[in-house]
Amino acid sequence: MTKDIQQQLTQRLGDLAQRELRLGDMADGELRDAIERLLDREAAGQYLSVDQRVEVVGDVYARFRGFGPLDAILKDESITEIMVNGPKHVFVERRGRLMQLDRTFEDEDQLLQVIRRIVRQAGREVTQSNPIVDTRLPDGSRVNVVLQPIALNGPILTIRKFSREPMTIAKLIEYGSITPEIAAFLEKLVKARYNIFISGGTGSGKTTFLNAVSNYIPKDERVITIEDSAELTIEGVENLVTMETRNATASAENAAITIRDLIRSSLRMRPDRIIVGEVRGGEALDMLQAMNTGHDGSLSTGHANSAEDMLSRLETMVLQGSEGLPLPAIRQQISSALDIIVHLGRMRDRTRKTLMIAEVLGIDHAAGVIQLNPLYQFQEDRVRSSLDHVEGRLMRTGDPMRGTMKLEMAGFSADV
Repeated sequence: MTKDIQQQLTQRLGDLAQRELRLGDMADGELRDAIERLLDREAAGQYLSVDQRVEVVGDVYARFRGFGPLDAILKDESITEIMVNGPKHVFVERRGRLMQLDRTFEDEDQLLQVIRRIVRQAGREVTQSNPIVDTRLPDGSRVNVVLQPIALNGPILTIRKFSREPMTIAKLIEYGSITPEIAAFLEKLVKARYNIFISGGTGSGKTTFLNAVSNYIPKDERVITIEDSAELTIEGVENLVTMETRNATASAENAAITIRDLIRSSLRMRPDRIIVGEVRGGEALDMLQAMNTGHDGSLSTGHANSAEDMLSRLETMVLQGSEGLPLPAIRQQISSALDIIVHLGRMRDRTRKTLMIAEVLGIDHAAGVIQLNPLYQFQEDRVRSSLDHVEGRLMRTGDPMRGTMKLEMAGFSADV
């Protein structure tokens, strides 16, 4: 059976199922059995391979109970990102490269049904009056939805898939993102309660890195995670509180709950550590204030092109949260709150690397900037690298670490 005929059969079976079956009264197994009987009837005399039969039944079933054409894509472990630009244009990222799939939605209505099914699972709502929603799938994968009239070419659905197995430091070493020496250094920093900020561009692996590093947190501490959509998987910590934001509903029954609201609430929950998944705006001020008021050992991430750029972006974000604050006061707040910046990048060969680990120092008043002390920097091996492949490693700079007091107080060696 050709692909076109298979798609026509799938469409016909879906329409028949909707007309002939009492979908609301059927359990999942009953529905799948009924679809198989419809297939036997409608495809009598036609040859279907076992794989085609499974695919047709799965696609029809997914139309009513699953995520339509996305079901098979979501099961593909080699796919890391799914981009749906309207019903007929489905793109994926596989091993760092974008490609278009021949799988499509029947029409815009089917795509909207799948989007609403995804959003409802997380207790959220997406409508034309509330057309932009960030949410997640049950496995933690990050979901962004944009509807018309904001999106002009139909409903837009973007899914950042996460591995079923949580990222660990051992895996980061295996992938070449860090070395065992740097892993040991990061472990000391986390256990000594340094405030660590992870920066990088889109798709550079910030959340993945944060997830790995956060597992160095001692298991007897009280940890509070704050995210737009809960993605972090911290293992072994019993006293763990996970919170996520909430969008306002179009009916006004539920007010919006922001990152700022959650950070302020977390301060009254006796946290040992606060982990903010990502700061994008005025919540940066609340995060810095939390770090400056006895909540050492906190971690967060943010978008930036370099460690220096991250400091400038934090200044801008704090101004969004409090326009009246003078710039010198903001810089003082940042320099006293942050201890370490880890900057990640996506290389030209689509691999993700740790590019810098830098210590945040005081303010250079003459230059009007916060000083950074690079401790490790990525050095590319120009001989072994090519246009399609990047070789190199994170190397220790000659600059000694200056802020060693927390290491010493935690009983670790100050030699770095």
